[in-house]
Amino acid sequence: MRRERTPAPLLVPATLAVAFLVLPLAGLLVRTPWTQLGTLLTAPGVGQALRLSLLSATLATAVSVVLGVPLAWVLARSRARGRAVLRALVTVPLVLPPVVGGVALFLVLGRQGIVGSWLAGTTGVTIPFTTAAVVIAETFVAMPFLVISVEGALRAADARYEDAAATLGADRWTTFRRVTLPLVAPGVAAGAVLCWARALGEFGATITFAGNFPGTTQTMPLAVYLALQRDPQAAIVLSLVLLLVSVATLLLLRDRWLGRGGAAG
Repeated sequence: MRRERTPAPLLVPATLAVAFLVLPLAGLLVRTPWTQLGTLLTAPGVGQALRLSLLSATLATAVSVVLGVPLAWVLARSRARGRAVLRALVTVPLVLPPVVGGVALFLVLGRQGIVGSWLAGTTGVTIPFTTAAVVIAETFVAMPFLVISVEGALRAADARYEDAAATLGADRWTTFRRVTLPLVAPGVAAGAVLCWARALGEFGATITFAGNFPGTTQTMPLAVYLALQRDPQAAIVLSLVLLLVSVATLLLLRDRWLGRGGAAG
């Protein structure tokens, strides 16, 4: 397609939008105390928060893949009734305020919760304010990103390969493992990266359901919030780390998004 000059009525608001999105990030880079970067990054609390964030986000992503890929297949390929309702329920965490999600988890899995009371009375295990609670909260808010990505990949995949496998005598499980999964592997990978990035940045549900205990439930976003009240310079450095992780996530997805857009252009 022939490239045309952008009309002024579109160029002006587009420029303002770019400035609105980029200037805060530029301000973060400008105000970063580069001379104190090493000292602030090696502080004991920073290392603990970073390790816990990476561990919990990775575990949440693993749980999301194990549970979310089959769910995406049900939404994309199953003919069961109520799929529209199920899809709506799956996407609710995307629009639900994270704090509300944390409250909902607490009412279900808390010591006096619907499931938590039974769990505590039967096994003596309590979930809230533990590292497991961090993983559960992150999984709750991040899994829909993976499900939507994989469902889209399944809908876009050529079903003729699966039909050919069925014609050759493969059952549905074998077809799913040997044909469907390889077809949608890029979608699963992209969804997993998005899920991991969302889990890494989770704040509201985590602080509500898991609390903010250093070394146990204090992830990087919670550490930023706490540092902002005590040491703004440390908060800036922690925010810079999360910004770098976000940029790295975008680079991992560049072939799927930016590359596709460039090819279209």
